Amino acid sequence: MTITLTSAFLPVFKRALRNMDHFLDKAIANAAARKFSPDVLAQARLAPDMLPLTSQVRIACDAAKLAVARVGGLTAPKFEDNETTLAELKTRIASTLAFLESVPADALDGREDVEVTFPVGRDATRTLKGADYLRHWALANVMFHTTTTYALLRHNGVDLGKQDFLLGSDEAI
Repeated sequence: MTITLTSAFLPVFKRALRNMDHFLDKAIANAAARKFSPDVLAQARLAPDMLPLTSQVRIACDAAKLAVARVGGLTAPKFEDNETTLAELKTRIASTLAFLESVPADALDGREDVEVTFPVGRDATRTLKGADYLRHWALANVMFHTTTTYALLRHNGVDLGKQDFLLGSDEAI
């Protein structure tokens, strides 16, 4: 089997988002067992200057959908960025996954050298070739914010372990 951009990145983005959805399911169950609203976790932070859980999920979703759209020459769906509950964050993940599922099987293939210009910070942009953008920016961004979501929930007492991060609720890879 030949490794292509589509086969190398699209399944990884989907798995990370499905696993993040699994984290939220466990957070909701944990909150119910401990008798508090799971939505208090939406504003959880590990440090005062850090973005909250809501932003971590939004950014992971955006990094995945925008990477595929930018490299594949597709139009990504726009979301309002107004989620305040874990249920709304789960909807955001589901909407992102629906977009990723709609991407043609070969959307990224042959686009290794396409120039991708993307924002970095408030007033700056950067340009990378498609393969480099996926390898060195998009994948790292998705995994950073997925990991941070895991860490925020784990820090707040949600029973998550390495298997949840690696496999989510799906034992099969």
